[in-house]
Amino acid sequence: MFTTGLGTNLKELLRAGPIATLIACVGVAVPLGGGTLLYSLFYGFSAVGSPEFYKALFIGTIMTATSVSITVATLQELGHLKSFLGTTIVSAAVIGIVVLTCVLGASSGTGTGLGKVLLNTVLFFVAAIIIGLVCHRAMKWLDNRNPHTQRITIVSMAFCFAMAYIAEQYFGIADITGAYIAGIVLCSIQDASYVERRVDISNYTLFAPVFFASIGLKTDISGLTAEILLFSVCFVVIALVTKIIGCGLAAKICRFNWGDSLKVGVGMMTRGEVALIVAQKGLEVGVVDPVYFTAVILLIVVSSVLTPLALKVLFTKMPPQPHPSQA
Repeated sequence: MFTTGLGTNLKELLRAGPIATLIACVGVAVPLGGGTLLYSLFYGFSAVGSPEFYKALFIGTIMTATSVSITVATLQELGHLKSFLGTTIVSAAVIGIVVLTCVLGASSGTGTGLGKVLLNTVLFFVAAIIIGLVCHRAMKWLDNRNPHTQRITIVSMAFCFAMAYIAEQYFGIADITGAYIAGIVLCSIQDASYVERRVDISNYTLFAPVFFASIGLKTDISGLTAEILLFSVCFVVIALVTKIIGCGLAAKICRFNWGDSLKVGVGMMTRGEVALIVAQKGLEVGVVDPVYFTAVILLIVVSSVLTPLALKVLFTKMPPQPHPSQA
């Protein structure tokens, strides 16, 4: 999440901001409702505020995730990353992470009122802006004095961990949000790409292997039944369809043609590491049972394979058309 923030282009994010925000919000709302309904159909409807309701809501929350890294890599390979359509898809995926933060806090707050969760979220972003402005100036000064040095990477990672700790410990917000905000704060310093490359090395050699190993250790297949397998298949289908419908219809509302709207929906359906991170948060607070990681992993594999293939076919058969705002 930190490297995702580091790789964000703020100018492009602001350029496609209003359209991307609508796509991101609808792209979160529709899968959230679909996942909640799916769990309720399998295990019964529960009263709002009950533990079972939060379990259903969190299943929907997992469906709202979008992997920015896979989307960026696919669009870059197809040569459409810098186009208005590509910028909109990536910006919507990035903004979707911010929207996911609010949903994550609400759906995991089994004993916390929704109002308090939203208040804590607002307070965190206010604090993040203040801290970010100060730290951004300090990092620019340090970067100018020590360009392309290991010192920059170490301080940047320390800032990432500090923001993650502050988010969870003092505001009850998911630590991944703090890490992402830290990346956003540092994305415009001169050595942002340098730090991103250096952190990626640590990701591949240490953090990612440990994270995926911990997921494997916590996955419980002893309770795997035919019902769970059926739920997993339905989970994958609903997650893919609701993301395409939600983001696609929002894109159409924003005056994209049907072909480009479909590309937006398909580009947003890959879940990747973000879904695993969200599921892990659910496991920590007790609103996701380990046996459901089977469904999450199946969704990640299917969406990661289908998204690049589907986008390649769509961009080949239906080249992007200029958006009315570009006229």
